[in-house]
Amino acid sequence: MTTITETKTIDWPGKSGKTYRYWIHPLPPNFKAAAGNYIFAKETSPGNGKWLPIYIGETKDLSERFDDHHKMGCIKRNGAMHIHAHTNDNEQARLDEEADLIANWNPPCND
Repeated sequence: MTTITETKTIDWPGKSGKTYRYWIHPLPPNFKAAAGNYIFAKETSPGNGKWLPIYIGETKDLSERFDDHHKMGCIKRNGAMHIHAHTNDNEQARLDEEADLIANWNPPCND
């Protein structure tokens, strides 16, 4: 688990030791068109600031990715109520970040 601050951002550590800063948004998101990384997450106890990742991904368009997400059934069954996201135009950097975070957290809906 990781902890948020009052600024509504969270730093997720990857297996490499690198950390990635994300903004916290309730579901459903209302994003502008931009490439980025995202994490569907659930708060372990409301208000405690501790989160568990349910699904980690990347997309070339955050505004379209969540309308019909292929893992939405699993994401909902596992209790995700928020999405953590940040923009990143570099596709290889997004893919590397996604792999680093998945390797560290092993979310239940990433298989």
